[in-house]
Amino acid sequence: MKRRTFIAHATAATTFGLTLPFVTHGMPHPVQDKTIRISEVNANFEREPLHPYRFKGSAITDSWQAATLMKSEAGHTGLGLGTQGVLWSDARVFAQHSESGGNAIMYAMTERAIQMLKGESFTNPVALLDSLFPEVLAYGKKITGLADLRKTFALNALVAVDNAAWMLYARENGYTHFDQLIPEAYRPGLSYRHDRVASIPSFAVGTDAQRIKEAAQEGYFIMKLKTGAAGTQKEMIEKDIAFLSALHKAIGHFETPYTANGKIPYYFDANGRYEKKETLERFLDHARKIGAFDQIAVIEEPFPEENESYVGDLGVRVASDESAHTVEDAAHRIELGYTAIALKAIAKTMSMTMKIAQLAYEKNIPCFCADLTVNPILVDWNKNIAARLQPFPGMHVGLQETNGHQYYKRWDKLVQFHSMPDASWINTQKGVYPTDSTFYDKSGGILVPSAHYADLLA
Repeated sequence: MKRRTFIAHATAATTFGLTLPFVTHGMPHPVQDKTIRISEVNANFEREPLHPYRFKGSAITDSWQAATLMKSEAGHTGLGLGTQGVLWSDARVFAQHSESGGNAIMYAMTERAIQMLKGESFTNPVALLDSLFPEVLAYGKKITGLADLRKTFALNALVAVDNAAWMLYARENGYTHFDQLIPEAYRPGLSYRHDRVASIPSFAVGTDAQRIKEAAQEGYFIMKLKTGAAGTQKEMIEKDIAFLSALHKAIGHFETPYTANGKIPYYFDANGRYEKKETLERFLDHARKIGAFDQIAVIEEPFPEENESYVGDLGVRVASDESAHTVEDAAHRIELGYTAIALKAIAKTMSMTMKIAQLAYEKNIPCFCADLTVNPILVDWNKNIAARLQPFPGMHVGLQETNGHQYYKRWDKLVQFHSMPDASWINTQKGVYPTDSTFYDKSGGILVPSAHYADLLA
């Protein structure tokens, strides 16, 4: 992209609408943000081994943690992290390459994006992402050979770059709280303040119901339950129905203070495995038969993206995740009857997530935050969103999936890479994260760079 065109897009005033001063945490926000010129960039990654995490008919065993750095002419730096999710973002890339090969492709897109920014200028991160995204997606299509590469693959590659831009933006403008970063246009959608956020673990396809019962006994009251078992569609639905029966028998009678009806809610995620609406209806019919239907809080992404069946007549709340790549895609899913959106600031960038959250707020579509098996620092990037979303129907706390502690072999070590590893909000306490005034005052620690990843990029 020609520099003149790039700068014009990346400083477009219409993206933010920051025309009026406002006060957050007693600190005024200026009428006009600074123009930031990037003088240096860098990128690197670390591989983190996982216990196998099975979904979409496959499994991941290795997670690449991308880190990027931007330095401005004024001498400020922004450090951004991103966890790569190749299988989640486009399963075809995962299938066509070795696990490391698929990760290498995504990392090449991150590298391409950060190098594009050297010597360029921007005013705000949302407009910067708008400028980067089309070219990075086009580059991804070229190196994968997929003309219809899913947009989430490019957005996932851009998370570390987008986060670095937010960090640099904060330093250049003297912002020290997350609330100061939120553009005026997107503040309504992120205006709530939960004092607790549910910590939602995730259980892979085939998990024994006894293990899920043990989690409920530990205090977890809502859990992400992967369905869409391996095999043919006939084999899949039979296994899924058997799982539902075992699940309901194991935890259907548990009680919790965090829901309006006092019962454990079921959160199913099929990751697009159901090819036909009729197959999902069989699953729901079985739920009615065994008395589990009323406890289904949400079913996430039951169909492949190309299946545009209307879901507003199923009698349950259906959420869009992968298919809500961008704010435009989210709007289309709402038209198809989807009545919830799984937000992923850690997978689709903070910039895109703010747009989607605002659209959902305006359309009265409830949101929650889903995970990408990210590191503890990115958990708190997501938590800053989850804590500010309007309450999910029937729930008394914010909702956020966090499964890294289940799958990272070095989770305890990764926690120590956090700038505030001993903070009160870091660890789950009886199924929830406390998000009191300390959490908001410190912005979950995300605006303080990690010494470990700073060393990685030194």
